[in-house]
Amino acid sequence: MIIDLDRLRETSGALLGLDPGTKTLGLAISDRTRLISTPLTTIRRKKFTPDATQLLELYAKNECSALIVGLPLNMDGSAGPRVQSVRDFCANLMRLQDLPIFMWDERLSTAAVTRDMISADVSRKKRAEAVDSLAASYILQGVLDRLRS
Repeated sequence: MIIDLDRLRETSGALLGLDPGTKTLGLAISDRTRLISTPLTTIRRKKFTPDATQLLELYAKNECSALIVGLPLNMDGSAGPRVQSVRDFCANLMRLQDLPIFMWDERLSTAAVTRDMISADVSRKKRAEAVDSLAASYILQGVLDRLRS
């Protein structure tokens, strides 16, 4: 089920962050106290069922209480085709397992993470390997910070 911030506050335990891309799914996880987000892994997308199975296995293995999904809104806040694609992914995921999903505006998350890695002089190859899970961590950390405010 899609939940709002108030319902998310009612849950407890670790949260799994997801940065859904067309080629990868970046994943991050929070600690149980919901203070810190840590990059977890990147799933190279194949087809929906194996991607979703791997995602749900990580969700269960880490005993998560909700999935935080980055919603790629346009810069003006409108929803484009990528937003619909993410919403469809979530709807299909909920058909496999009913889990609480909270959608969070992810505008510029990948750009912010990439900019930070460039300033840290991370090589282009290492940036490509890490950007998706770091973007998921950035999205998740935004939610964690909002939960505390």
